[in-house]
Amino acid sequence: MKSNKLLIGLVIFSLLLLGIGFVLAGNNSGNNKDTENLKKAVVYKSPLCGCCVKYISYLEKNGYDVEVKSTKDMNSVKEKYGVPVNMESCHTTIVDDYVVEGHIPIEVVDQLLKDRPDISGIALPDMPAGSPGMPGKKIEPFKIYSLTATGTEVFGLY
Repeated sequence: MKSNKLLIGLVIFSLLLLGIGFVLAGNNSGNNKDTENLKKAVVYKSPLCGCCVKYISYLEKNGYDVEVKSTKDMNSVKEKYGVPVNMESCHTTIVDDYVVEGHIPIEVVDQLLKDRPDISGIALPDMPAGSPGMPGKKIEPFKIYSLTATGTEVFGLY
């Protein structure tokens, strides 16, 4: 009789521990809301690009979860995503199926995602001084271009 009570007590205690474990696991998953709400970006860059690393850090500081894909063949990446040669920069980022070519300020990326225009992406050609991830001072507004099926046009000055 005494051993039955002990066995029942152990079973009840085990079930309580199991229940507490499930509750804590459920509450813990709620703590991941910050990572769930992060915007996702995939950055293609050459393995030795230092300014690309700075741009990736800039994206992360501004709420993006960044997946980095280093490749020695950036030309094929730009070709795959339809980046014209005259619009190229050192890295290519994909955000929500949009191409974001170069050191584009986060405000412009966020506006692109908010407005969702019918374009394939945006580009800031070359690597202008003072742009996010680049050293130097911004000399003039950045001219950002939209990438479309028919070519490029000015998206805006920022």
